[in-house]
Amino acid sequence: MSWIETRSLFLIFSGLSILGCGQPTDRGNISTPVRKPNPVGYDLSNPDKVLFLPPILSEISGITNIDSSKVACVQDENGIVFIFDMAKNEISDQFTFHYPGDYEGIAKVSGAFYVLRSDGALFETGNDKSSASAQQIPSTAGISADYEGLCYDRRNQRLLIVPKNNPDRGPGYEKKHPVYALDLQNDKDAATEAFELDLPEITRYAAENNIKVSDEDKVTSLMVSDIGVHPLTNMLYVISAVNRMLFVFDDDRSITYMEELRPDLFSMPEGISFLDNGDMLISNEGRTNPASIMLFRYRIK
Repeated sequence: MSWIETRSLFLIFSGLSILGCGQPTDRGNISTPVRKPNPVGYDLSNPDKVLFLPPILSEISGITNIDSSKVACVQDENGIVFIFDMAKNEISDQFTFHYPGDYEGIAKVSGAFYVLRSDGALFETGNDKSSASAQQIPSTAGISADYEGLCYDRRNQRLLIVPKNNPDRGPGYEKKHPVYALDLQNDKDAATEAFELDLPEITRYAAENNIKVSDEDKVTSLMVSDIGVHPLTNMLYVISAVNRMLFVFDDDRSITYMEELRPDLFSMPEGISFLDNGDMLISNEGRTNPASIMLFRYRIK
């Protein structure tokens, strides 16, 4: 029995609903856990599928869905786009788009990928080897920061870009975490601030809803590792690897849900993406466990 099969078997007997290596698992007489999706449609303590990634993706830092079975991934060392086939649980293709660097996010828009480097630079590249040369787009709004969050806002036809920490923009901005946007239709050369996430509002929401977390700092600081816009609800999902938190903001970008993620499941949640039907993908860097992609089915009440 391979180590992947052994690990999958261990997780099954721990009560997780997992399909190891992308293949159905016979659960036998093991009872299926009662699914209790949170108000935004996911049971974050019980992934529907866990796929362990090969060592080259141990530092996976961003994902974006291509279709129902394939995702594109980047890792934070090499300028390479990896195409991962979730049905076959293998890398089906890869191509170099730029020099090695600290790449943190990736988004697919029509026939192109956009890749975010930690200094805020964006790279536009084709979606296959024949068009892999990248065009660099100017840095995000000229604000110096460590950038990690990138996604496509389909409704507004723009890229959303978020720094990991709240950047120093001077007095009056200490409690507002900015989200920048790049208009892909009209002005791809100038990213501008789209909206702000209100940090005191998040703290009030946690207090009013009696949300308890292991450390209060997890609520008062976002520490963004990636973002995603839900394809059906337009809600903004913000994931924090350092804090192991998921924050959800409604259409007017007010906090509507938050949850602390289990460390035994989420070793280092660095990437988030959605399938067209609302199913959510979260990728984890490898730490004590191998790097992984977890799938959570979208279940609404």
